[in-house]
Formats: sequence, structure tokens, C-alpha cells
Amino acid sequence: MIRTLKPSDRDRLKQILESSEQFSGEEVSVAMELIDITINIPGQQDYNIYVKELEGQVIGYHCTGRRPMTDAVFDLYWIVVDASLKGKGFGKELLNHAEKFVKDHSGRLILAETSSKENYGKTRAFYEKNEYSLLAEIKHFYAKDDSLLVFGKYFMLNS
Repeated sequence: MIRTLKPSDRDRLKQILESSEQFSGEEVSVAMELIDITINIPGQQDYNIYVKELEGQVIGYHCTGRRPMTDAVFDLYWIVVDASLKGKGFGKELLNHAEKFVKDHSGRLILAETSSKENYGKTRAFYEKNEYSLLAEIKHFYAKDDSLLVFGKYFMLNS
């Protein structure tokens, strides 16, 4: 089951983020900031968080939102699955849900930003496997030898 975020999910999501070998402490802090905004500011529409449950336990989430100053572009800010459950299709299920959210809100493009660091190789492969294209690369963005990679997927284009 995938459902909207509840305040009671916060601690479990933090645990999932912290147990990931992929995210730095700073990245976890940013993810938690978006979770807290979503929980503490009812009605805000910048961040839309949905959690995946398995047998009553939260096992992952995605955070998606419309990109400011665009007519129909959305960002996939976060997509995370409990490290012990990776490779079982839950990430794809969350990604499909995020894409449906974008389509349901008349989005034409979803963007996912990631790092060129070696430990993000599985993330890049995940996007490519799910028909995302590398749309942009900014060299040495996060740090020297750590580039920003922007993957995207188009849903509809009007001629």
C-alpha cells in the first residue's frame, strides 16, 4: 500500500534514511527538512510525500513536487527504500506512483537529480532501467569530481 505521509511516520523515515549507506548526514538533514515541512505545514503544496507500507510497516517513500516557475515540470526530490528490502521492486513501485502523481497533476516532465559519485551508480542504473534519460550534467557541482546529473522522463509534449 502507498499512502500519504502521517506525522507518526517521521521516526521510521529518519531511520530508513540514516541506515542507508548512500546518504551523508547533510543529505539526511535535507530529507528530514522536507518531511518536517510536509508534516508541520498542512496545505503546503511544494512537497508531496507518499510512503510505502508492507505488512503495516513503512518501508520507503517518495517526495515529489512541482518545480517553481515552470508550467508542468516536477522534481522527484527523494525516493528511498529500506536498505534491507532493495532489489525487490519496491523502488519501482514508488517510482511508478510518483510518475502517476505527476501525470495526474498534468505534468509533462519529471526530473531526478543525483550525484556522479561511485556510490550512486545503482541510483543512476535505476533511473536508466526505468526509461529516464540523462538530460544534463554539471561537472564538479557538489564538490571537485562530484558532478550533478539530472535524469528526466517526459510524459506528454504538445506540438
